[in-house]
Amino acid sequence: MCAKKLTQNLRRPAAAKHFPAHALKAVALSALALACWTADRLWPRQMSAVRQPGHLRPRFHGRQIALPFSNEVASAEIARFDDQLEAFLRYEYFRGRDPDDASKIFLTADHSGKHASYKIFLLVENDQLTAIPQLNRMESHGLIRHYELVAWTKQDLALAQQQSRMFENAYNVPTEQKLETLPSFQLLPALADFLVFKSQTDWRVVGRSTRAPQPLTHHQALRLASDILDVAHFYDLPLDYFLGVGAMENNYMDVNGDLTHAVWKKRAESGDIVLERGRKRVLVSDYSIGTWQISRETLRAAHQLYLKDKRHYDQLPPRLRPSRHLDVNSVTSEVLTTYAGLVLRDLLDRFGGDVDQAIGAYNGGIRNPNPAYAAGVRNVALYARRVLEHAPLPAAKSPVANLPNGTVL
Repeated sequence: MCAKKLTQNLRRPAAAKHFPAHALKAVALSALALACWTADRLWPRQMSAVRQPGHLRPRFHGRQIALPFSNEVASAEIARFDDQLEAFLRYEYFRGRDPDDASKIFLTADHSGKHASYKIFLLVENDQLTAIPQLNRMESHGLIRHYELVAWTKQDLALAQQQSRMFENAYNVPTEQKLETLPSFQLLPALADFLVFKSQTDWRVVGRSTRAPQPLTHHQALRLASDILDVAHFYDLPLDYFLGVGAMENNYMDVNGDLTHAVWKKRAESGDIVLERGRKRVLVSDYSIGTWQISRETLRAAHQLYLKDKRHYDQLPPRLRPSRHLDVNSVTSEVLTTYAGLVLRDLLDRFGGDVDQAIGAYNGGIRNPNPAYAAGVRNVALYARRVLEHAPLPAAKSPVANLPNGTVL
């Protein structure tokens, strides 16, 4: 019962016959005070961050003027998520971009409402004339989508430091669960988060170049993640290295590359784009296609492998099954994932299971495997394995923020 209804009830004539007016007021005030005290004790506590800059007096340093907005610690909220893994991936990304600023970036968990939310903060100069241009540059470069200046107390800073350390420890300690044995209900959403993150942090996307591809939506990432898992299982591929190839090639985005690349061949085949004709050969376009950057000629070779393959392709979902007839100009992105898996499986078999040689050949060819490319794929594979093995259960999107190692924030 609210205080207003309580006082209305106390003013009824029947009650007035027994209590004088000053007694009624005293009872009402007592009830209101009790309600305020109870609300103060039971209302959920949050960090005492001020969302809007305070009205503090300008400060002068010689001829320089500063417009402070915090009495103690100046920070800015630069990202907000409702998914823990997505938040941690972006947190690590921010910290890795500039090691000198790593100590100024924090990841926190907020338990307000029905679900936990995760926020990333950056310590900034306590001067709006300096902080706002810095944050505007980050926004214009595509690093952040929004920001809010936040006035922290020293206690708020200490809490943010503590929570950040807990996240880092939880995602870096050895884990008993391994990538190969993760259940699909846990692996699929975590893998989708990883694909979205890699596409959003692609250098072309962050730089907002005129030819920047579109990063994956969550729906697209879930579909691609499902396809990757199906293909990796079907061909018995090391999932982490398969993911490394996708990241190195195009960060999982469906866009063609090497558009000017061309090769000479003895004769043109159906679907070839002929650029030049010689006496006994033709020059055809050999650009790379889609997510996996398979060149048109490699695609033809992969199709020949498919026609000779004895595996039971009816075990794959229909959208992943190649047609018996290849049209290099209209291969779907789903079927390209199958071809990429088949090419990698063939290379692994050729090199006797030597993953580095097989991965290097995916880029440089069988005769000239590219060790630098293999090293890049290996780094992504290790990173993907660590992140996915530490992925929290989907149930972690609850009012209690559970970390991978069981720690509760």
